[in-house]
Amino acid sequence: MTDGYHSMTPTAPLAAGETVQHSFRPDRSAYWRDHAWMAAGAMAIGMAALWIAGNPHVWTGAVGGLAAIAVRAFYVASDELQARWDMTETRLLGPQNRTVRLSEIAQLRTLGSAVQIVTNSGDKHLLKYQADRDATRSRLRRAMAGGRG
Repeated sequence: MTDGYHSMTPTAPLAAGETVQHSFRPDRSAYWRDHAWMAAGAMAIGMAALWIAGNPHVWTGAVGGLAAIAVRAFYVASDELQARWDMTETRLLGPQNRTVRLSEIAQLRTLGSAVQIVTNSGDKHLLKYQADRDATRSRLRRAMAGGRG
């Protein structure tokens, strides 16, 4: 599909005089590292649930947790690793036709390798799988303050 609502790259048109200052792309290593952590958590939760239920085969919780996250990781990798956010002088343009004005960003948070953007209206967006989430957040803060990203 080629419409903007299914594209993993920005499709919003640039305004007159607006230029892309920086593009935020996902990092393959960060993607797999985050999924390894999710797998470890899912394995622990699966084992704990079986132990609490009194199941004598607690180890199967680890197998199930690992399998669930592995399937997810391989299934969504092709889309997630193509996602891109472009930052202009005034806006962030994201996948699936997302647009956020820099002046509307209320908070920047980090979650794993992602940077969460929270707008004044409460909308939330994730720049996922960043190689250096702190550098991404700093670049966004500089742009929000009026400096070059």
